[in-house]
Amino acid sequence: MAMKASEALQSAAEPFEDGRGVADLAARFADRRVICLGESTHGTSEFYRMRAAITERLVRDHGFTVVAAEADWPDAAAYDAIIRRGVEHVTPERPFTRFPRWMWRNLETWDMLRNLRDLNAERLGPARAGFYGLDVYSLCASIDAVVEYLRGEHPDIAEEARALYGCLKPYCGDPGMYLRKQLGAEYDSCQERVAQVLTNLLQRRVQDGHGLFDAEQNAHVVVDAERYYRSMYYATASSWNLRDRHMADTLDRVLEHRGPQAKAVVWAHNSHVGDARETEMGWRRGELNIGQLVRERYGEAAALIGFATGTGTVAAADDWHGEMEVKQVNPPIQGSIEAAADASGLPRFLLDISRLGLEARTALNDPLPQRAIGVIYRPGSERAAHYFEARMARQFDAWVWVAETEAVHARHAHPAEGEDDLVPFGL
Repeated sequence: MAMKASEALQSAAEPFEDGRGVADLAARFADRRVICLGESTHGTSEFYRMRAAITERLVRDHGFTVVAAEADWPDAAAYDAIIRRGVEHVTPERPFTRFPRWMWRNLETWDMLRNLRDLNAERLGPARAGFYGLDVYSLCASIDAVVEYLRGEHPDIAEEARALYGCLKPYCGDPGMYLRKQLGAEYDSCQERVAQVLTNLLQRRVQDGHGLFDAEQNAHVVVDAERYYRSMYYATASSWNLRDRHMADTLDRVLEHRGPQAKAVVWAHNSHVGDARETEMGWRRGELNIGQLVRERYGEAAALIGFATGTGTVAAADDWHGEMEVKQVNPPIQGSIEAAADASGLPRFLLDISRLGLEARTALNDPLPQRAIGVIYRPGSERAAHYFEARMARQFDAWVWVAETEAVHARHAHPAEGEDDLVPFGL
C-alpha cells in the first residue's frame, strides 16, 4: 500500500516549539547564498516571527547582510536607513502607507527591525544587514525619489528627468488608468522616456555610492512598473512574470552591490518562493516566480522554505483597497497538503525534503492542493480562490507547518487622525 501524505510528512518531520527552535533547524541552510522564506498568507503573526528568528540567526551568526522583502523599494529604504544608520533616503517620510499597510506596518516587523538595528550597532558599515524592497508597485514614489536625488547630486539632468517622467505622473493616483489607454504612439513614448532616465543614471556611474545605487534601483522600478501596467492590458501571465523577474533581478543587483561575499534572506509569499515549475502556475498558466529564478541562477547555493498553517485567524481584506479585518481561517480542504499535515497530529514541525525516504518523497511528489491566502481572503470561495496544486517535495527544499496561528498584530495599519505615524521608532 502506498504511503499516505500524512505518513510521509510524519516520517521526516522535526518538531519545534518556538522561533528559536525553528531557527535552530533552519540554520542547516546557512551555507547557502540565498535563502527564501515563504508564507501561505500575508497576515499571519507566526510566519513573521519565525522568519524573523531565522533571519536574525543568519545575520548574527552566518554573515547574511541582505534582507529582501516582497515590499516597495522606496518604503523599504526608509526602514533600511533606520536600521543601518547614516544611509541616505529621501522618500517616503511615512513608509508603507498604501494598501495593504498591515504587511509591513506591524509589531512583528518592527520587532525584527529593532533587533537588526541592535545587531548592526555592533558592526562596521559594510557588515551591517540592510532591508530592501523587491516589488514593482512604487511607480510614483520611485519617480519622486529619482528626481529628488538628481536635484541634489546632478541638477543638470534633474529637470530632464522630471520632464521625461511627466507622461506617467498623471496616472499616480490610479496607475490602472495607464493600462486602459488606447495603444498608440503616446503609450510607446512613456516606455522610451522612462528608459532614458535609467540610461542617463547608468552613465553617471563614476562613483557607486549608496545614493546613486538607490536612485538607479528606483529608476529600474519605474521602467518595470510601466511595463507591468502596460502588460496587464493583455490579461496574460506576462504581468506576473514581469513582476517576479523584476524582484529576482532586484535581488541580483542588491547582492552585487553588497559585494561578492553578500548573502540574502528573501521574504515573500509561498506563491513567489516555491518553484513555479512544480505548481499549476507553471504547468497551466506559464508563470514563473522568484523561487524558480533563484534556483536557476544560484543552483545549490539557494534554499526555498515554505510556511503553512491549518486554522486560526489571519489579517486580510475582502477586496483590494478594503479595510483590514481579522478573519477566521477555514480548516484545510480534504486532500490538501495542509489536511495531510493536520492529520499527522504534530502541532509544529520543519520538514527537510532532503531527509525524505524514497516512499515518502514519492507520496509528496503527487500534485496536492495547497493553500494560498494573499491580502484578500474570501472564505466563502475557499477552494476556487485560495488553493492551487503543487508537488511540494519538488517545490521547496524545506517546509514549516504551524497547525494553529493568529493574525499579524497591525494596530497601526490605520492610524487615527493626529496619531504619530512615524513608527516603528518614533523618529
